[in-house]
Amino acid sequence: MSYQTFDLMVNDKIAHLQLNRPEAYNSMSREFWREFPEAIRNLDETAEARVLVISSSGKHFCAGMDLEVFTQPDPDMFQGEAGRRAEAMRRLVQQLQACFSVLEDVRMPVLTAIQGGCIGGALDLVCASDMRYCTKDAFFTVKETEIGMTADLGTLQRLPQLLAPGLARELAYTGRKMLAAEAVASGFVNEVYDDQDQMLSGVMQIAELISQRSPLAVTGCKQMINYARDHSTADSLSYMATWQAGMFQPADMMQTFAAKMSGKQPDFEGLRPIKAAFTE
Repeated sequence: MSYQTFDLMVNDKIAHLQLNRPEAYNSMSREFWREFPEAIRNLDETAEARVLVISSSGKHFCAGMDLEVFTQPDPDMFQGEAGRRAEAMRRLVQQLQACFSVLEDVRMPVLTAIQGGCIGGALDLVCASDMRYCTKDAFFTVKETEIGMTADLGTLQRLPQLLAPGLARELAYTGRKMLAAEAVASGFVNEVYDDQDQMLSGVMQIAELISQRSPLAVTGCKQMINYARDHSTADSLSYMATWQAGMFQPADMMQTFAAKMSGKQPDFEGLRPIKAAFTE
């Protein structure tokens, strides 16, 4: 499928989604909010890719919400009875939150490659990814605070779990920029590269390694790490045991051992596509 706000390619089990509106600093237009979750869910449903890399074109990764969304809002959000208006607003925010939560819901790992500015809604996006990498000119900012609103699409919920809570609060309360050196020192990004070409090359090498591993083992890692983030250690260990009781099968391990003996790369069976219930 083709999309207006990004390009999407799948090669050798690696999906690469690249934002393609550099003239608008890859800001998130109305079309983006429709296309992005649809594309991510489709990748998961088809199971063609075992890992997803998200990058962008141009000087900046993404400037966040497109100004058009703010300057041309849905008039229904400001009309009618107050309680019903508030309920509709809450539902809208939840729909937008789901656009990034899908990155956690899908079975494959998601890697983000960030150059230049990662601003506002873009920070919400990368916080929902599994790993983050950036160039030395990258910076991250909770822009919403500066323009007079509270960030509402996931940064305030995820950022304190990705770096020291006090630092997360400082970034949220001030809206200041966190530069690449601070981002890597705080553990928010895994590695800083000199330029975008080096970054994409390095991130694709990591994606390739992931794509060569058992997809069942990898998705199990993602499921367990995400579950442990939101639950106690005891609950997480119990869930791990339950997962292993159902999902652990020796086929992939035996294939790994056989491949090591032969000196060949194992060729693991992919995860099955997701089909709608009760369809022929």
